[in-house]
Amino acid sequence: MNIHDIMLINRKILITLGLASVVSLVALTSMAPQQEGPQNLKVLPKSLTDQQVHKLMREWAGSLGVRCDFCHAPAASGKGLDFASDAKPEKETARHMYKMMNKINQKYFEAKKDSLGMVMHTGINCYTCHRGNHHPEVKLPEMGRGPGGPPPGPGGPPPGAGGPPPGPGGPGAPPKQ
Repeated sequence: MNIHDIMLINRKILITLGLASVVSLVALTSMAPQQEGPQNLKVLPKSLTDQQVHKLMREWAGSLGVRCDFCHAPAASGKGLDFASDAKPEKETARHMYKMMNKINQKYFEAKKDSLGMVMHTGINCYTCHRGNHHPEVKLPEMGRGPGGPPPGPGGPPPGAGGPPPGPGGPGAPPKQ
């Protein structure tokens, strides 16, 4: 074997290694990188971990008596849910309700936030109103019940009536003899 043959073999090895490197590099760069952590957070702090978001979502789902698919759309593949999608209007409603809850807690309950930006102690939460119902019933008190009884006016008792019986010598008591 002469020097020319050795140079030819080395050249073939270098070309083969170069092509293999290019193919490997193209294959690695064409793969879509998996994004870490929760995606499409618009009202929750972006620094939350998957575990923290899942814990919060479980609390919200329990407070509304729903499952994940109430707010999250099915994945395009047909398997599982697309948690980043905004396709369902319930997800945007949940965002508005979360902001409303935070405003109420900050204004009326002086709620403080932790280092992640989450409210630490609240006066209200989702369960305060929802009580396990995804659309809580708006209900007025029954007439004649609640503070003060029924309103005065036609069909209502006359002023002063309907209270406890008068004490001795009080208004409406029989005259003293």
